[in-house]
Amino acid sequence: MGTQQIVLLVINIIGGAAVIGSYIYGLNAQSGGANVLWGSVPENIRPVYFVSMIISALGYFAFLYYILFRLSPSEVSIANTFGFSLFFAIFILILLPSALWMPLTNLYVGAPSTGTWVIVRIILALVGIGSIALVWALLSLQTREGVAYWLSVAGSGYFAFHTAILDAIIWAALFKTT
Repeated sequence: MGTQQIVLLVINIIGGAAVIGSYIYGLNAQSGGANVLWGSVPENIRPVYFVSMIISALGYFAFLYYILFRLSPSEVSIANTFGFSLFFAIFILILLPSALWMPLTNLYVGAPSTGTWVIVRIILALVGIGSIALVWALLSLQTREGVAYWLSVAGSGYFAFHTAILDAIIWAALFKTT
């Protein structure tokens, strides 16, 4: 594993730990636990989110595996313009806001305000944008072959659907009660 791959792995380890840590903290920060974070989202929709989160996580591992272990950083050309380091920015754009979502949502639940709600929506939009950028980057690679590549594209596509549509649009539209 080369230096660029190690940097991307470190971004994912630190970012992933921050996301998981924020979820652990966030679930314990509110009385009512996870139910509070659903807001007005109907209970019959919640299982769809649960299944989708599992599929998204599997997709995340598929595209991360491909990027870390199947790409040669020195040979990566994204849209004939960008190199492997573009993945650094994309993963930071996905992971940093993801780590902020639950604490900010808890802040909003504890003291609802328009400003906090706008920030929560921006955070979700950034994750969605980062996810869509990842799909674009994978589809724009000069080298696109093999089962691992297509699994990474499918995984990133589903991950983008979950973050951009289910989270940033549908959850946000159904959640807000004030």
